[in-house]
Amino acid sequence: MVRRDSESSCSSHGSHTHEDFSLANDIVVTKYNVAAEIANAVLKEVIAGVKEGVEAASLCDLGDKLITEKTGKMYKKEKGITKGIAMPTCVSVDNCICYYSPLRSDPVLTLKNGQVVKVELGVHIDGFIATLAHTVVVGASKDNKVTGKLADLIKGTYDALEVAIRTLRVGNSNTEVTNVIDKVAAEYGVTPIENMVSHQLERNEISGEKQIIQNPGEKQKSEMEKVNIDKHEAYAIDVLFTTGKGKPKDIDVRTTVFKKNESVQYQLKMKASRVFFTECNKLYGTMPFSLRSFGEEVKAKMGVVECEKHGLLTPYPVLYEKEGDVVAQFKATVLVMPNGLLKIAGLPLEADVYEPTATLKDAELVKTLKSALKPKKKKDAKKEGDAKDEKAAEPAAEKAK
Repeated sequence: MVRRDSESSCSSHGSHTHEDFSLANDIVVTKYNVAAEIANAVLKEVIAGVKEGVEAASLCDLGDKLITEKTGKMYKKEKGITKGIAMPTCVSVDNCICYYSPLRSDPVLTLKNGQVVKVELGVHIDGFIATLAHTVVVGASKDNKVTGKLADLIKGTYDALEVAIRTLRVGNSNTEVTNVIDKVAAEYGVTPIENMVSHQLERNEISGEKQIIQNPGEKQKSEMEKVNIDKHEAYAIDVLFTTGKGKPKDIDVRTTVFKKNESVQYQLKMKASRVFFTECNKLYGTMPFSLRSFGEEVKAKMGVVECEKHGLLTPYPVLYEKEGDVVAQFKATVLVMPNGLLKIAGLPLEADVYEPTATLKDAELVKTLKSALKPKKKKDAKKEGDAKDEKAAEPAAEKAK
């Protein structure tokens, strides 16, 4: 998950009991994959709607509506299973880096041909999260290709995601993943947005304990904890590159995306705040949400103020690169299994749309990019147990390739 250096990263421990919620459990893997299949399908539909004249807000509404509809059809007969939005649909354009999910009362942003659009969303089934993001150019096609620096940016960002995923091997460290992301950016002549964070995914927690920071600043370098990747872990690998200097800024655009901060307790004073916070808990629990999803926008805007002020809610601010520069983003959900990696959420790049001038030349990076997610096994050595972990995950993994 993309996270700012200002965001709390507390994990949700309350949901862990004696029940096995790890990826060693086939039922858990299945739920991750149901979430991933829905996330992939919804993202495809939202991207299909990215056209000149379309409002960004309408795409956000479409994504959230589809997530709610599709998850609502799953696990109907099982009691106690929560499901729905794990990250509200955000549509960030050009130099907007992330989390643009406007309210209906906000100024209208209408898409134009040539603009770079980043769509991000997330789905959960029983607290097991699949989140992803994809970048497209309005009006681009195989007959109207994206060329030059913009093509380098988008292809470089996607290649960095794929290299980062393949570096997510058991025993490798988070810093190794950070290093390859930075190296790919250099090869394509672009810059990673500073201090963007990919997170381990845990049940009911989109900002898990282990972190991978791209382009860390001096403070983040000194504070960054080195951790190793282990089997049966899930990660949201998130890569954001820019044609600019990579210094995110808040330019006073309304923050609409928030997440409950479970580490903070506070007795709200205002009735409007209490009603709003109760509804947040009921509808979204520990998952991020958008104020746009509340029926009465004015009351939501009133209620969120006290909740944010006292730390009950963590804001996801809308951040920007310098005007005139452009940001690209690709994100995927990956399961680290004993027999290899499973990319379950994340769409392939439309390769026939882009004509970059730069390419990967570093031999190690090229080798990593071309490597298989799951190492091939000799037929005579294959055992029945080898397929156990991938049984539930295979369909969604194939769709995500």
